[in-house]
Amino acid sequence: MKKLTLILLLMLAYAFPAVACTNFIVGKNASTDGSVFVSYSADSYGMFGFLAHYPAGKWDKGTMLPVHEWDTGKYLGEIEQAPVTYNVIGNINEYQLAIAETTFGGRPELVDTTGILDYGSLIYITLQRARTAREAIKVMTDLVKEYGYYSSGESFSIADPNEAWIMEMIGKGPGVKGAVWVAVRIPDDCIAAHANHSRIHRFDLNDKNNCMYSPDVISFAREKGYFSGKNSEFSFSKAYAPADFGAVRYCEARVWSFYNKFVTDAAPYISYIEGESDEPMPLYFKPDRKLSRQDVQDAMRDHFEGTPLDMTKDLGAGPYASPYRFSNLEYEVDGVKYFNERPTSTYQSGFTFVAQMRAELPDAIGGVLWFGLDDANMCVYTPVYCCTDRVPYCYSDRDASYTKFSWDNGFWIYNWVANMVYQRYSLMFPEILKCRQKLEGLFANNQTAIEERAKQLFDTDRDSAKKYLTDYTEAMADVAIDNWKKLGEFLIVKFNDGLILKTDGMEFEVNEYGKLAPFVRAEYTKDYLRQVIKTTGDRYKIPAE
Repeated sequence: MKKLTLILLLMLAYAFPAVACTNFIVGKNASTDGSVFVSYSADSYGMFGFLAHYPAGKWDKGTMLPVHEWDTGKYLGEIEQAPVTYNVIGNINEYQLAIAETTFGGRPELVDTTGILDYGSLIYITLQRARTAREAIKVMTDLVKEYGYYSSGESFSIADPNEAWIMEMIGKGPGVKGAVWVAVRIPDDCIAAHANHSRIHRFDLNDKNNCMYSPDVISFAREKGYFSGKNSEFSFSKAYAPADFGAVRYCEARVWSFYNKFVTDAAPYISYIEGESDEPMPLYFKPDRKLSRQDVQDAMRDHFEGTPLDMTKDLGAGPYASPYRFSNLEYEVDGVKYFNERPTSTYQSGFTFVAQMRAELPDAIGGVLWFGLDDANMCVYTPVYCCTDRVPYCYSDRDASYTKFSWDNGFWIYNWVANMVYQRYSLMFPEILKCRQKLEGLFANNQTAIEERAKQLFDTDRDSAKKYLTDYTEAMADVAIDNWKKLGEFLIVKFNDGLILKTDGMEFEVNEYGKLAPFVRAEYTKDYLRQVIKTTGDRYKIPAE
């Protein structure tokens, strides 16, 4: 094979740059069951989400791999293929290595438009070549050194069953190969997060076991005039991605909200988020309690509920307390600029996952990508085992795209239901929640028995164990989407034309003659009506008799 014909399958068709993502990290001693967790929401307007697969392979010397930009599909060049590549399903490989990202941008003059590797291709090529987090960091940094880094500044979550790291990377400018970067290991008993802003400030230059960095990470900043202090005072974030209002309020706010759920000491940092303090948050915290997988999944569904940034409490939430805003993040009225909050959970997500890695289990069983399409708050996380070697049809990009709807496609089924709910949130979301909890409870309850059976098979026939887990992955994806279709049918009937029909479970009540039972009409809250009256005055006031 002199020319590789396998094109990178993970490109999201016709997608725009994914510059609004969120990652949460949980160390193995900070989780309830010893798992390492990494979560991700791939957020970008116009992004069609699906689950990608790269099968394991062996390649002849001289085989070349074409590289296409993950966001747009643009051809960037080609690199030499590795002799052996590993099975990758979504953002996890067969050795329980998981990688996620958030774009922080940073100094625009450092983007190298001649580079061959963008952040997305770098992730998925690395997953095919590395077995551990440390090996992944070396693969990623060696690749950009050899072939050039095409993207702007990026934060990567890189984790295996034993440890988790945050690596931040930015290029060196047009025509200059390589990148400056730093990687910090998250302590096993801590949690961390990043969300489109560089979060690594000072780091220990002498702790080689828990901190890695490019040799010129400080000297390059000096050369460019970004830094002039002592080495011990160097901040990667301040040098390469100076914070502005948006970096703090739109990005760090998501990080703060995650910490605020599990760390008492995080609460005072609301002053940083609201612009009253310039002291940034630590890179990681030790949580008050250990986190479960469900905790991480639920954190991905956050809209700042119960905090000063709660999106359900102001007029923008509409009559049904919606935490969603369809207008631009920033807008201008009468010459004055305003903004909307930017939460973790957002409607423009293409896909989302919580990766679970467990050292005490064989890799094929220990690595699970809990995967969902569209908004984390409006979908179900289903188990995708890291040994899975085929994509469930409902999670694929076959016969569907962002411009082609399909009743058999999970991305579109979740979006169909979500778009019914957004504007009538407080009325309809409780039905979403019930269905979601039922399904995720089912998957959680199944997990022990499924994995016990897989271990029995693994001891005698590893291929049978992998097939068993692949079949289970596919079956649970189908269960989720089938149930969501039924949920959508139920919602459109129950809430049709502003009515709320009486139900017994998923069945609609009828009267003694078999006709529609008495129903309730949806009403606006008094607080919302007061706002209407404030705006319209006496226009709709009924005259006194």
